[in-house]
Amino acid sequence: MIPASSGTGLPVAVNGIEIEVIRRGAGRPLLFLHPGIGIAPEAPVLDYLAEGVEVIAPSHPGFGHSQLPATMTHIDDLAYFYLDFLETFDLREVIVVGVSFGAWIAAEVAVKSTERISRLVLADAVGVKIGDRTSRDIADIFAMTDTQFAEMAYHDPRVGQRDTTALSEAELLTMARNREATARFGWIPYMHDPKLKDRLHRVRVPTLVLWGESDRIVTPKYGRAFCDALPDARFELIELAGHFPHIEQPETFARRVLSFAGEAGVPVTAVKRASA
Repeated sequence: MIPASSGTGLPVAVNGIEIEVIRRGAGRPLLFLHPGIGIAPEAPVLDYLAEGVEVIAPSHPGFGHSQLPATMTHIDDLAYFYLDFLETFDLREVIVVGVSFGAWIAAEVAVKSTERISRLVLADAVGVKIGDRTSRDIADIFAMTDTQFAEMAYHDPRVGQRDTTALSEAELLTMARNREATARFGWIPYMHDPKLKDRLHRVRVPTLVLWGESDRIVTPKYGRAFCDALPDARFELIELAGHFPHIEQPETFARRVLSFAGEAGVPVTAVKRASA
């Protein structure tokens, strides 16, 4: 049983690996897989989602305060970790929602097994190569300054600007761990798995591909191509949002997810409550 958590994440163990997990709400389980920048317990999107489902939002191994075994070096390791996570806590009919790096993990999980998954939501995903070998599909986030990243990743760059001098030591450590772990899993080959695109036909659950209309890290054109590679998927844009629509438009993001989840049996009243 995953402990309830309305504030900071609480530790849970999966195969001896201790990670922090935020949990709130009730109903059908929704596994939220965060992007490389991590997920804060106070993120509004978690509360909006929790109005209709039980939200389970772990920090990936190596991110936040979660442990990172030395043997975990590849995106596959994270995918198999989450398959173990679902099994350890006997989660079934799960709605898996991933954003950016988290959507890449979600896709890698789904091509391996959808036995415990009912629906899949991929928001501004990375993870596949769309263009030819000389074309850059995904902007090089490791070559950007924080200001440049904010301009590329957000509809309103001010949303992504942070005064690092005002952050606590714990917050700076979390930021550093998130960046280091993102590089560890996404450096070579850069932010994609060369085999994933040809495996997407194995995703045997309905999929919603959400995309921030102003995303310049991976453009909507990339998103549509990603969607086209999935056997049962639809593509939707979110206006006034960039690479992290769950941050810039949290209520709209949650409403789209819960509406899609409602097609899988989540009570309609819960969906209406979140969209009110």
